[in-house]
Amino acid sequence: MTTTVNALPESSLPSQPAAPAGNLATRPFYWSVRRELWENRSIYIAPIAAGCLSLFGFIISAIGLPERRRAVLLLEDMAQQRARIEAPYDMIAMMLMFTSFIVGVFYCLDALHSERRDRSILFWKSLPVSDLTTVLSKLSIPLVVLPLLTFAVIVVTQILMWLWTAMLLLANGLPLATAEQLPLFRSWIVLLYGLIALKLWHAPIYAWLLLVSGWARRATFLWAVLPLLAIAALERIAFGTSQWLAFLAHRLFGGMSQAFAFNKHVEHPTVDLQQLTPGTYLATPGLWLGLLFAAAVIAGAVHLRRSRGPL
Repeated sequence: MTTTVNALPESSLPSQPAAPAGNLATRPFYWSVRRELWENRSIYIAPIAAGCLSLFGFIISAIGLPERRRAVLLLEDMAQQRARIEAPYDMIAMMLMFTSFIVGVFYCLDALHSERRDRSILFWKSLPVSDLTTVLSKLSIPLVVLPLLTFAVIVVTQILMWLWTAMLLLANGLPLATAEQLPLFRSWIVLLYGLIALKLWHAPIYAWLLLVSGWARRATFLWAVLPLLAIAALERIAFGTSQWLAFLAHRLFGGMSQAFAFNKHVEHPTVDLQQLTPGTYLATPGLWLGLLFAAAVIAGAVHLRRSRGPL
């Protein structure tokens, strides 16, 4: 019987379905991203905690909401009414976006340094995962994972804020139509566009921090910041100018002025879909120069991870 089975040609044996080549190619990157989420819980804990804290603060401040809403309804300018109603939602969205930026900065400063410090880099390098895949998976956290997570937290927080507002308005005899003046779906489109534009604009910052994380032996924050401040001090002493500081400020905050056409003459501005300027943003040389710089710096971070050992 054994001889008969062994003599069967391979073509007559049942074949196992082959895994798609695309799945095999993407699994190392997928599991590398999952690894970052497992090892760095602050990536999702910090935005969720910030959202809960913001919602708690809004609930407390909503004690006097009916009186403030009555005062808002007395305004004749509909644009001012809408701006006053949207203000708490916009403020919480900006707080969560700022939290996302801070989490991304400190994550990148620790991403490559921590595995060298605890010597786990020896284990991770023994796996069939390239240095390029590892570095790109770490870069995807501030550029992809954090924006999507922040967007989800903001959406859930704003929905809960709206429900609490609607309940207070109905309980105090105010028409629910005042709560409906807030176009949440439109604001979410603007928010998602703004998050994408901001993260692409900040890509050189995250790439620089990853490079420093892979190079420095200790004090990664100081090594990332002090050279930039030294250049600014040298320029100030030698030439009496502050062009470098202006450049750094533009890299931090200048992306929004390119992505949106803000009306600076309005007392209480609100962002509409008509103010989105993706064409102007994509045509900005600073965006593409920053992305080229980020690509070059990431190449340097990949080389450092390949050549540097544990601390």
